[in-house]
Amino acid sequence: MYEGLWKIKYHAKFRMTILFIIFLLIGAYFIPISTSERVNQDTQQLLMITEGQILYSPMWSTSTYLRESAGSLNHTWSSSYFPGVMTRWLGDGKILRTIRVGVGPGSGGAGGGVQIVQWDGTVVWDFRYNSNEHLSHHDVRSLPNGNVLLIAWETKTRTEAIAAGRNPNHISTQGFMPDHVIEVQPTGPTSGDIVWEWHVWDHLIQNYDSLKANFGIIGDHPELVNINYAIASESDWMHTNSIDYNENFDQILLSVHNFNEIWVIDHSTTTEEAAGHSGGNSGKGGDLLYRWGNPQAYDRGTASDQKLFLQHDASWIDDGCPGDGHILIFNNGGSRFYSTVDEIVPPVDANGDYYLAPHSAYGPTVQIWTYNPQPSFYASIISGAQRLPSGNTLICNGETGEIFEVTPTGSTIWEFDIGEQVFNVEYISPEDWSCTPQSGQNLKPDDGSLTGQVPMIAPDEEDSDFEEFIRVENSEKTSDYELIPVSVLTPTNTNEYTPRPSLIQQFILKLQQWYLLFEKILKLPLLH
Repeated sequence: MYEGLWKIKYHAKFRMTILFIIFLLIGAYFIPISTSERVNQDTQQLLMITEGQILYSPMWSTSTYLRESAGSLNHTWSSSYFPGVMTRWLGDGKILRTIRVGVGPGSGGAGGGVQIVQWDGTVVWDFRYNSNEHLSHHDVRSLPNGNVLLIAWETKTRTEAIAAGRNPNHISTQGFMPDHVIEVQPTGPTSGDIVWEWHVWDHLIQNYDSLKANFGIIGDHPELVNINYAIASESDWMHTNSIDYNENFDQILLSVHNFNEIWVIDHSTTTEEAAGHSGGNSGKGGDLLYRWGNPQAYDRGTASDQKLFLQHDASWIDDGCPGDGHILIFNNGGSRFYSTVDEIVPPVDANGDYYLAPHSAYGPTVQIWTYNPQPSFYASIISGAQRLPSGNTLICNGETGEIFEVTPTGSTIWEFDIGEQVFNVEYISPEDWSCTPQSGQNLKPDDGSLTGQVPMIAPDEEDSDFEEFIRVENSEKTSDYELIPVSVLTPTNTNEYTPRPSLIQQFILKLQQWYLLFEKILKLPLLH
């Protein structure tokens, strides 16, 4: 088997496609203007379009979409299920899609299964985690080893919850449903082994009943979770709604909606260590390594110290992006009735250890960056945000279906209206776009030429010659490979090579230009 490995990472204003073995260079194409985009006058441009693509699954649709940031549709995957509720990009044209199977306990965000789907719609893995005892929900993450992290509810009876120290007045008639995390190793088309798990049930504390388990002084144990915090009568106690993984530290980040907190736990533990209070890189087993957003939850603060309000989508900013290693959170706002996107610098050292001063709450006390255009911006549920390599931030108002990109100063440079509610979207950078085909078996010279495609962002420097290489490698013998040079010669004036828009596109462009002129004169609202 031969596998082509392509690494082409240019940034530019137009796209080219490489055809190899024949290597025909196809010119850049025009991206049509989306009528759902709004012009932002702060940019002093009619349109600014970020390179990359956006993946999302509308909450009440069985389809998943891949779109250019300009709005043009690239690809659609069909399914028999609603999402449950997040979809992730795996690369190579594959997606990791949660599905809502409708079996098992649960409430908002219920799923019950996850699938890996190829570009052509073929489901190559269909794993179910749904029974009367447990149900996966909300979010999913793929690990570097190919395993998958799932958030799930587990059902505890009223008797079990009382024995653990829960106030009986705050136990639903449907039982008590704390969260846990599992790591699944795919083993077949519909099977998987749970190779690691963590249960909050193993890390509780309470000061309600000294005769019950887990009794102690809550403020002395910020590493434990107060079973009597979050007293809503619903069985869904925590409502954990996002999960992220930090490969550098081998840690997991959770957004715990009903606690108004984010938590970090150690993934380097064994399952046995994760159930206890020692072991792993941290030496703390499955206890919380870090928590932030609401120190009231562990008796080290008051309402005035609360920073998060029913948040979603907590994630570490990716390596290579401005702020990498920081944590980005969509802060829905709850009773504030306005939303923000908050970036914090966690108090962590190079070893992944988090600083906590004695008798104090975890820092930081202030966010390093906030998108806060209150009161005009509000999503009471769902939604998310992602830092882009450019330093801008992609924001999804999932409640309204609007996605937009803002600069570090908060200026919106483009918007697109999905038109449907969506849990969140995922940005896919040009570097991650895949090649087709990836590999082939028993390839021989007398088989003739093989034609494949590699999406490429061409450089925008004028009158320059750029060269990269496609590495075609024998996967069974890595020393057997060939480097095939591919060069791009940019013109002196790139405008001369920009394809001319169609008459309809020219009309829309001219209409928008005239509207901007009249808007300045008459102070009309922007057309959208």
